[in-house]
Amino acid sequence: MRKIGILTGGGDCPGLNAVIRGVVEQCAKAGIEVYGLSQGWKGALTGEGKWLTPDDVEGIQTKGGTILRSSRTNVMKIENGPEKVRSTMEKLGLEGIVAIGGDDTLGVANKLTKMGMKMVGVPKTIDNDLSCTDYTFGFDTSANVAMELIDRLHTTAESHNRCFVVEIMGRHTGWIAIQAGVAANAHVILIPEFPKTIDEICDVLIKRRDRGCGYSIVAVAEGFELGGSEGEVELDAFGNKLLVQKEIGKTLAGMIEKRTGLETRSVVFGHTVRGGAPSAFDRILGTKMGIKAGELVINSDYGNMVALSGTEIVVADLDKAVTERKEVDRAFYDIAELYSK
Repeated sequence: MRKIGILTGGGDCPGLNAVIRGVVEQCAKAGIEVYGLSQGWKGALTGEGKWLTPDDVEGIQTKGGTILRSSRTNVMKIENGPEKVRSTMEKLGLEGIVAIGGDDTLGVANKLTKMGMKMVGVPKTIDNDLSCTDYTFGFDTSANVAMELIDRLHTTAESHNRCFVVEIMGRHTGWIAIQAGVAANAHVILIPEFPKTIDEICDVLIKRRDRGCGYSIVAVAEGFELGGSEGEVELDAFGNKLLVQKEIGKTLAGMIEKRTGLETRSVVFGHTVRGGAPSAFDRILGTKMGIKAGELVINSDYGNMVALSGTEIVVADLDKAVTERKEVDRAFYDIAELYSK
């Protein structure tokens, strides 16, 4: 009997359960047993988890989060981490692991692949910043939640003649901020890929006020750096910046109010945008990616990642996907600039 493991690592994301179901159902059809490793790579180190049957995963694509739970454990930072993963696989009789995650989780999978372990990657991140795939599941849900929240702020901002600065998740890229901002008519959109000075930001807001527009919405990705300056930041287990103390939304709101005289408030959307049930798009995308990942397992086609290309689920290069970050392009940002008024 062939056996594989499956794990979900990094931040939770709408659509994870859809992937899990797709993998389990597809493998079960081929007589392959699937062991759900608990809490991401932590479970791969300890062996904690359970065997999953089609009955265990029926209907879970409607739920947010992940039934396997998650963590940000970095195998490469654990003493003898890779060998512990190898030992877990041997003890459970797993020929390979389907790793569902973002660049950190898949980065570990890529390194383990190079050490001779069999891995299949499934791209997951609300940030949509993994290369080799047009979209990552979870992004659509998160962008829609952020859009709806901005929609709601318009009425309050207009009623009170206020400027609202909304801080949206996006540590390295601004995909959620620009997608939600353009869709919900944010008047200024600020993302890491295209820095702006406080003078440039305030110039747009002052011009709006001079035209008689009594309110404004500024959408800013959490990783946006004003004027190229960067305060002290801590790093997580994967070397990524922790931006909580930066409070870019609050900082911008204070600067805008001081410079323009506009009554300004800041709102942090935070983890709200990554929670809850996935959209129809993410349920279907996750399902298709899970089924494709199951096909790769069946065919012993390890060392690859599944990806969306147009409307098709294809096989992509795992190494390239985790070494090249997909950023918002100039053409998309030009749309945001055109509407910035």
